[in-house]
Amino acid sequence: MTAIDDAAAVDLRAIVERLARDVGFDLVAIADAADFAGDRDAALSRIASGLMDGLPWFTPERVGRGSNPERLLPGAKSIICLGLNYYVDDAADDTAGDAVGYGKVARYARGRDYHRVMKRRMRRLTLLLSEQVGREFGARWYVDDGPMLDRAAAARSGLGWFGKNGNILTPQLGSWVLLGQIITDLPLAPDAPLAKTCGSCARCIPACPTDAIVAPYVVDNRRCISYQTIENKGTIPRPLRASIGNWVFGCDICQDVCPVNRKAVSSSDPNFGRKDVSDLDLIELLEMTEPEFRSRFAGTPVMRAKWVGMRRNACVALGNSGNPAAAPLLARALNDASPLVRAHAAWALGRIGGDDARKALRRAAGSETDAGVLAEIGMGLDEAGGHTGFGVAPSG
Repeated sequence: MTAIDDAAAVDLRAIVERLARDVGFDLVAIADAADFAGDRDAALSRIASGLMDGLPWFTPERVGRGSNPERLLPGAKSIICLGLNYYVDDAADDTAGDAVGYGKVARYARGRDYHRVMKRRMRRLTLLLSEQVGREFGARWYVDDGPMLDRAAAARSGLGWFGKNGNILTPQLGSWVLLGQIITDLPLAPDAPLAKTCGSCARCIPACPTDAIVAPYVVDNRRCISYQTIENKGTIPRPLRASIGNWVFGCDICQDVCPVNRKAVSSSDPNFGRKDVSDLDLIELLEMTEPEFRSRFAGTPVMRAKWVGMRRNACVALGNSGNPAAAPLLARALNDASPLVRAHAAWALGRIGGDDARKALRRAAGSETDAGVLAEIGMGLDEAGGHTGFGVAPSG
């Protein structure tokens, strides 16, 4: 018998599961490496209909590669699908009583960058598995920054099923799981897809404040709070700003209302649940220097939104707080070096209103030179009831 035959005799599938848990994964299931034709068609249709606009990297070519495991690893036979629990129940640590307010960060981002955490563990799993089978084998591993259709693989493997909010729901941990895949040329016995569905439940759809879930299982990326606060590096559309509330990085609303997530169990993984990357003081966030930002959030997913983007988001959250105490801070932001921050500060002042806000906007109108910011100042004055008719036509 060869080494691979010996491994098969003692159930290679069971070895994979044991090793996956040994290196720190909470869930593991196996899918075959056949072409994901139906999922590819669905993804291409959504690209064509504009639902993926704003994600220039999500192209038909990428979908074509990611839906065909053979293109990612010639000779692919199996996909090891992995899940890592990132849920930490830190509701007791909310700082909602702060004088001006706080900004919320999606749970997955309250800790170390999960891409690094998961890839390190997948590499370790592959090395350990190689020792077990007695030889090297073909393997490529992916998290959500690669072309692999991760949710499609997870659903095929039985790790979970598609929820109407587009997330994978697992029987054990709900949707609070990060997904990873190892494509391999090892012949592993696949698991069966789950027969579960969301049934008649659709709580996530009306719960989305920006109406991003346009139909069951269909999300309009352009309306999603996660996209607007992270991937969008420009102006957040005015019609969406009020609905963003106090989210400054990502959003968990569609997961918070999901009944399946009542089973959530807090992770003991030290990579998640950092208190200093949870509910962020909006005053501190808006006035943070770039070196301070990098020092505070280095190694966390929050870095993806960048320094200017997070201060833009802080302006929106402060405007949505409706707290007049935020007006002096936002007035200072009207002098920020970034037109993006100044524009959103003007919107926030208009939303808060009051004498201080109107005075700050009028002063800024006399010195601002950026046309886009001037338009925001004009609209802010209109909303605050203090327009002086300085002749700026709103853009967009």
